[in-house]
Amino acid sequence: MTVQPNIVLVHGAWADGSCWSGVIERLQSDGYHVTAPQFPESSLAADVARLREVLHRQDGPTIVVGHSYGGQIVTALGPDAPNAAGLVYIAAFALDQGESIGAMLGQGPPTPALAHLDIDAQGFAWLPEEDFVKHFAADVDPARARVMCAVQQPVAAAAFQDVMGVPAWKSLPTWYLVAMADEAIPPDAERQFATRMGATTIELASSHVAMVSHPEEVTELIESAAEDVRARS
Repeated sequence: MTVQPNIVLVHGAWADGSCWSGVIERLQSDGYHVTAPQFPESSLAADVARLREVLHRQDGPTIVVGHSYGGQIVTALGPDAPNAAGLVYIAAFALDQGESIGAMLGQGPPTPALAHLDIDAQGFAWLPEEDFVKHFAADVDPARARVMCAVQQPVAAAAFQDVMGVPAWKSLPTWYLVAMADEAIPPDAERQFATRMGATTIELASSHVAMVSHPEEVTELIESAAEDVRARS
C-alpha cells in the first residue's frame, strides 16, 4: 500500500497558522499528518526558507497548500521543492516567472480589502479592522473576524515587489480553489492563475478566507489532491 501524503499548510498575509484550525481538525481526524507553521513574512526569501525547513522535516511525499500570499511562498519553492508532491492553492497567488504581486495588483484599482493598507515605520503592511471584517473575512462571524484581525501577521510591503523565478507549479500537479466573493484577489485573476497552471479547479461562494468560512470544502479539495498523488505513487 502506498503511503498517505503529509499535508503542509501555508498561511498568507494578515493571517497566521491558526487560520487553518478547522481544516487541520478535519485532516487529522481522517488520519493525515499536518503541519501549519508560522511564517515571518519579513521577506519572500525568509518565508521560502522557512517552508523548505518544514518540508525537509517531512518523512515522505507532501501536499503543500498555500492561501493568498502563501501561494507566492509555495510557488517560489521552484522546481526542487523537497518532498513536495502536489500543490493546492486556496484563493492564492500563482505567478509565473518574471511576475510580481505588485505589478499584478497594479493593473487595476485596489481591491476593497487592500484599499487602505497601513504601512508602519518598518515597512510592514497591516489591514485596518474595518476592512478586515467587512472585506477580507466578509463571510466570517464578525466577532471571530475581529479576533483574526487582532492576531494578523503583517507582511513586508517590499515582498509584493519580489519577482518570481521558475515557479514550482511547472513541475508539480496543482489544484485551485477560486473564491467567488473574494475582495482581496479578484476572482477573475484566480481563474486565470488556475487555467494557466492547468489546475484541477473548484469554485466556491466564499470570501478570501475560504479555509475559515468553508473548512469542509477546503479539506475535501486537499484530500482529493492527496488521494490523487497517492494513486500516482
